[in-house]
Amino acid sequence: MTNAGRGGLLDLVERDRVHECDGYGPAGVCVRVVGVADLPTRVGRFKIVAFWNNRDAKEHVAMVHGDVMGGEEVPTRLHSECLTGDVLGSLRCDCRDQLLEGLRRIQSMERGILLYLRQEGRGIGLINKIRAYGLQDQGLDTVEANIALGFRDDERDYAVAAHMLRSLTVKSVRLITNNPNKISQLEQYGVKVAGRIPHVIPPNEYNKFYLETKAKRSGHYIDMEGKPHLAEQSDPVMVDGMAGPAEEDPAETDARGKPTASA
Repeated sequence: MTNAGRGGLLDLVERDRVHECDGYGPAGVCVRVVGVADLPTRVGRFKIVAFWNNRDAKEHVAMVHGDVMGGEEVPTRLHSECLTGDVLGSLRCDCRDQLLEGLRRIQSMERGILLYLRQEGRGIGLINKIRAYGLQDQGLDTVEANIALGFRDDERDYAVAAHMLRSLTVKSVRLITNNPNKISQLEQYGVKVAGRIPHVIPPNEYNKFYLETKAKRSGHYIDMEGKPHLAEQSDPVMVDGMAGPAEEDPAETDARGKPTASA
């Protein structure tokens, strides 16, 4: 059995059972692996790894495919919880499509990790996210709505995510993201980001302005010309203009967005 098999990951549970941590980095973050199980999903089989941490009292998990322990340049996706998108299928964001496509892409690779982080509403929580939606209904964009509620554009912090990767003994990652802040924060917390894999999800009529705002005001690497909607999406198409043939994956880039030699 490979290291990423149940035995290898269970070794981390035993290791962390007696783990005493003074806290990693300036934030003093301590993370422990506390549970491992098989998780068959609609897109394939994964190992799900549960973590305890001393930072936010939230129950973050990792979806692990293949042999990642001690790995270098492990394809990794950081996905923030979104009840309205992930669970209820909201079209105001692209979170559900990002989650499912992230899992599919990792499943198609030799190995990979998706960290599911309990950071609802870019860190402001579900109630405040719904309040922000109400302000957007009145004409504010997503950045203006957060600021009007007294928050920054993005309140998420990736210190716990960085320590989760350390707990899985990952040496370096290729980050599946369009968000430069995820790259810079992971690097700030000591994770080596060896490259970036673009995560292209085309817009629909309800989230196009939201994605444009993320690109223009938050600096996300989003091509608003978009691609045809992913043909393999499991949910039926509900909005005109979202269907179309799948294209090849976007070229892989380095951590700063430049194409790699193999791209």
